[in-house]
Amino acid sequence: MSIELIASTTFGLESVVKRECQALGFQNIHVSDGKVEFTGNEKDIVTANLWLRCAGRVWVRMGSFTAVTFTELFDGTKALPWGDWIPQDGKFTVVGKSVKSTLFSVPDCQAIVKKAVVEKLKEKYKTDWFDETGASYTIQVGILKDVVTLAIDTSGSGLHMRGYRANALDAPLKESIASAMVQLSYWRKDRILLDPFCGSGTIPIEAAMLARNIAPGLQRKFASEEWERIGKELWKKGRAEAYQAIDYDVTPEIYGSDIDPAAIALAKENAEKAGVDDCITFEVKPSQEITLPGKYGVIITNPPYGERIGELKDVEEMYRTLGATMKEDTTWSTYLITSMEYFETLFGRKADKKRKLFNGRIKTDYYQFEGPKPPRS
Repeated sequence: MSIELIASTTFGLESVVKRECQALGFQNIHVSDGKVEFTGNEKDIVTANLWLRCAGRVWVRMGSFTAVTFTELFDGTKALPWGDWIPQDGKFTVVGKSVKSTLFSVPDCQAIVKKAVVEKLKEKYKTDWFDETGASYTIQVGILKDVVTLAIDTSGSGLHMRGYRANALDAPLKESIASAMVQLSYWRKDRILLDPFCGSGTIPIEAAMLARNIAPGLQRKFASEEWERIGKELWKKGRAEAYQAIDYDVTPEIYGSDIDPAAIALAKENAEKAGVDDCITFEVKPSQEITLPGKYGVIITNPPYGERIGELKDVEEMYRTLGATMKEDTTWSTYLITSMEYFETLFGRKADKKRKLFNGRIKTDYYQFEGPKPPRS
């Protein structure tokens, strides 16, 4: 029997996650705001968690129904097959959100759902007492315009948490956004990549992991690894296949620089943890001093946005200098994320494409300046 699955996404990344789902062979893919739904089996839950680079979490969709009263919420929840997933010793919590709905009190909705699930499990296991000594399950109740969707989180912590970034600097770029920026660009593993504002190295590392076909979830744990329904063998097999898929013969030419020596030290440490330190050359260098190494390269970067007091003029000058540098070699392409709305004026060129993205809670634009494709060798 196929399982309904949901990959949640940051707003603006739905199309990227859809492409990833297609590449992984998932079926019945359907896209809506903030999520990509598809069908699969237990093995696909393992595959999705190990391999989706740009999704937030992977959820098992238990069901949807309309509810405008707590009685309807209780009855609708109790009607779902919770015992198919949660064993007798399972412990579960309920999280929630409600948007434009009659049932607007999230704590009350969470309490009603929890009570309904307990009642359903009591019937299933014919007991009034649960030890809750087994695996953990997080149930989400999401209500949008009075339509309730109930789902169980298979991931645990967000999928952007790869495990290679133990420490991060202020306002780090999420790994999922960094990977999306790379995937939305013209960069391929046989082209040069440069990030002149690399911070702790997230964009260069994500690019190197893509080039080497390293599954982003290889170094971390997932909530569903302890679930009876999936079993440890599927996880073991999924990880073994992911290790076999790594292409160590690929060594892309990737450069990362930053004015902050502490950031570069951290970037080197992170790249080593990710297994791609031999793919990236990091150096301490202000962005004004960068030179473009070679032809037909690609800059992908997340520069400062000038949102701190006293920083704006410096950032404007940085953007002007970067624009001037890119004019020196028109074979290069530039991909850049910023919240500064007049960026194109400073850069000195109108973007070929622009896409709205959220970097954390900051609304940004992803500017894409596309140079020519390299000649075929």
